[in-house]
Amino acid sequence: MSPTLTAPPRKQASDRGRLEPLTRLVDDALERALPKATLPPQVIHEAMRYCVFSGGKRFRPLLCLGGCEAAGAPARRAMTVAVALELLHTYSLVHDDLPALDNADERRGQASCHRKFGEGNAILVGDALLTMAFAWLGRDGTPNTLAIVREIGSACGTDGLIGGQILDLQAISQPRSSTERNLRDIAQRKTAALITASVVSGALAGGAEAEQIKRLRRYGQSAGLAFQLIDDVHDRDGLAQVMGTEAARQEAQRLIARAVEALEPFGRRAQTLRHLADWLLETAQRP
Repeated sequence: MSPTLTAPPRKQASDRGRLEPLTRLVDDALERALPKATLPPQVIHEAMRYCVFSGGKRFRPLLCLGGCEAAGAPARRAMTVAVALELLHTYSLVHDDLPALDNADERRGQASCHRKFGEGNAILVGDALLTMAFAWLGRDGTPNTLAIVREIGSACGTDGLIGGQILDLQAISQPRSSTERNLRDIAQRKTAALITASVVSGALAGGAEAEQIKRLRRYGQSAGLAFQLIDDVHDRDGLAQVMGTEAARQEAQRLIARAVEALEPFGRRAQTLRHLADWLLETAQRP
């Protein structure tokens, strides 16, 4: 199942003061982007909104905005990309929950899309969110749009999300293939690829240079694998089951430290990305 970590911690004033306003900006942008629930055909627009506004963390959009800031541009410059990333992420969850894949009855404490709206509608909801995401990327002349589309498209294709889902299905049907190496490959494709693309696409929108992209890609790859390890620790499956819970937790912490190290040359411009890394670390340390 796709990662379901809880929302960023609210106990740290610095994180709350920086991440919550950005999260509200993303939510407002999603509200404007999505068709009204009453627009025909009503059922699909109602379902799209139901899934997008189901309590998601907006982790990927925040990474995108943080990547844009790290490149030296205002976060708002990457807002169109951030919206597209959340639509893509939501599509992946809707399809992941389907009976042919994880067959999940709930997502984020409420009925999954296919349970509430029917399996056929859920398939079309995922299709609609995916299609809308790429249509949205071409709307407002965001810098480096073609490079951003290539980056995100690769992360969602057979080299990334879809490939990871295929390998995940194979691991379920062939439990003996669930080695640490195979599970890492699944995690890097199914989770880390889109997380990395979120940071990099934001940086591209901000006009980042090649060396900046290289460092931000390193941040995303490390944070993305840490994200999956933490989720597996909390669910007591996947990599945590194969590696052992404490070993998986320690590996996640090492990866987060590596991610933060990659941000050193950016100074204060990478504050949002540091706050997100701090949230991951705090989540990793929870029992």
